[in-house]
Amino acid sequence: MISKEQLKFFDIIIVLLVTTLVGIGIVAISSAQHVNSGADPIYVRRQILYFTIGLVLMLIASFVDYHLLGELYILAYLAGLALLFAVLFLGDGAKGAVRWLEIGPIRIQPSEFAKIILILFMSKLIDSKKDKINKFSTLILLVVLLAIPVGMILKQPDLSTSLVFVAIFLVLLYVGGISYRYITISFLIAVPLFIVCFIYIQNPNQKLLKDYQRDRIMAMIHRDKEEYSDDYFQTEQSIHAIGSGQLYGKGLYKGTLNQLSYLPEPHTDFIFSVIGEEFGFVGCMSVIGLILMIILRGLWIAKDAKDTLGKLLIVGVVTMIGFQAFVNIGVVTGLLPNTGIPLPFVSAGGSSLWSNMIGIGLILNVGMRRKKSFF
Repeated sequence: MISKEQLKFFDIIIVLLVTTLVGIGIVAISSAQHVNSGADPIYVRRQILYFTIGLVLMLIASFVDYHLLGELYILAYLAGLALLFAVLFLGDGAKGAVRWLEIGPIRIQPSEFAKIILILFMSKLIDSKKDKINKFSTLILLVVLLAIPVGMILKQPDLSTSLVFVAIFLVLLYVGGISYRYITISFLIAVPLFIVCFIYIQNPNQKLLKDYQRDRIMAMIHRDKEEYSDDYFQTEQSIHAIGSGQLYGKGLYKGTLNQLSYLPEPHTDFIFSVIGEEFGFVGCMSVIGLILMIILRGLWIAKDAKDTLGKLLIVGVVTMIGFQAFVNIGVVTGLLPNTGIPLPFVSAGGSSLWSNMIGIGLILNVGMRRKKSFF
């Protein structure tokens, strides 16, 4: 477990940063749910419960030695695949996607927990093969082991979560010491391939993406075309809400677009729009600043990690948090097509919050066992 000496290095700062973000999220959720108008604050109560459970999960993840967790990497990987497999046949869905499992009274999204499992599995595997990381056979093995869960997630379908997996994997490979030769070759292949795919999906008869996925991308490119107006409506309302908040916002429960229910999914994917309208530029930058501080704090802890495994675990977690935050904010501001990725620690939802809290627990875990102390 953990000694009293190690407990002295429990990083309360990152816990306070996370708690502040969750608190902002709960306030924004209360506004998105119109509790000021007498609506049942069910999502607020749930989020408080989810956060309480998340704190317990965070503490468990922080106190069990990460080296011991690393020894369970194969079992964790297989368990993750089993959950993803179960979703395909037993899952519950909405809006054409099957992403949830109901276990008794609990409804979870396995792909959220699969992110943490991927971080643990790939970190341990890359660490164990760090002397062979630049062998072609090793890279093929890693890619295949990534492709299996990604393929299962794409079947749900959930393209956005698949991209999170790929982002985590690529950053872990980089930190694990992959040769710049492979990076250059991959870049030279990926860029032309992306251009070809981008041109291809603009064909109405393309088979690469689901129709609704293509329409979201086309709506971002051709915002003024009538045929994509319905798909762009969510983003358009979000941009108007954020812009109308100006510097300091309209005030809590005073966001016009939010209170009149013009904002889509205001308590989940578009929670940042609620913050922008009611707390303005200052509120938006506060949220972004808190997320950046969590990422930087994590990287600062990783710098003094006792070993490569600890460093990889932290880098994987901050990549997960940072990439999801970037995509979510990119969507609500119209820079990216609508994806359905929640804003870490802020959006309503149990699975996403629990996954991120477990990730914070891993950061604390490595921090308490680091080489030296720091403020």
